[in-house]
Amino acid sequence: MKRRNFIKAAGISGAGVTLLPGTYNLHASTFKKQDKPSPICIATWNFHEASKTAGELLYKGVSALDAAEQGVRVEEANLNNTTVGNGGAPDRDGNVTLDACIMSPEGECGSVVYLKEIEHPVSVARKVMEETPHVMLAGEGAFQFAIQQGFKPKNLLTKESEEKWKKWLEKKEYKPIINIENHDTIGMLCLDEKGDIAGACTTSGLAYKMNGRVGDSPIIGSGLYIDNEIGGAVATGMGEAIMKSVSSFLIVELMRQGKSPQEACEIAIQRIVKQNSNYKDFQVALLALGKNGEVGSYCLHKGFTFVKYQDNKNTNTPSQSYL
Repeated sequence: MKRRNFIKAAGISGAGVTLLPGTYNLHASTFKKQDKPSPICIATWNFHEASKTAGELLYKGVSALDAAEQGVRVEEANLNNTTVGNGGAPDRDGNVTLDACIMSPEGECGSVVYLKEIEHPVSVARKVMEETPHVMLAGEGAFQFAIQQGFKPKNLLTKESEEKWKKWLEKKEYKPIINIENHDTIGMLCLDEKGDIAGACTTSGLAYKMNGRVGDSPIIGSGLYIDNEIGGAVATGMGEAIMKSVSSFLIVELMRQGKSPQEACEIAIQRIVKQNSNYKDFQVALLALGKNGEVGSYCLHKGFTFVKYQDNKNTNTPSQSYL
């Protein structure tokens, strides 16, 4: 049963919803109508093939939602990328487990966590969004759902990843490496020719994480958040710190209050610094897109870059940093 039909049948559409005074009434006063920007795709790190794929689709008139899904799928299938999808680094027990989420301009969202043996978790997340009354499915349930939806299981642990894991087992030392092991995510935001924004986020998580660990990437509001009246944000880096601040949601809410995407990202990083005394030991990077096409990015440590596709140009830009 489609989600909307399920909600309608259950008679819960709009039930129990109470808006806090002054929280959701800022759209008209804060954001003035502006000329519609040309389509744009931005993504964390230098995932230029992913942004090119999504960007070219946007300029062919494809929706932001379809473009974001297809864009991140490029990295999910890229065996040379050991932090996303097929070929991703395993946990310390040798399991490749994937997390992903997707969010539409209508505010619908879907997510999968601890998903094994499915190459494209973002597409499973979209099926969760469109075909179930739920937002998130996990583990064996997510896998069973994927199979029911026609996805084919495959071994995602490549020979190269397995050899690196076995080498790691010799010492079993775990210490995230800034800008290397931590760039474990592709987060993507797309704005289409209609002016709609959608996004997706997908990862295999931190290399050699504890079995069962889930970071920010599949958590709506942490790794990704979209409000089609305001804009969107994605995050990458140490997921535990991002989750404690619900960073992507925070950025969008700051933008709702009139902050630029850049200002919002900087304030969100400052929140992480305040909450984590060990902030010098890990990386967090944030990326935001406003409805007017304005982009903002900020990170803890130097080294984070983001890629942007617009007007048939694919550029990689170093982010400003706190340290």
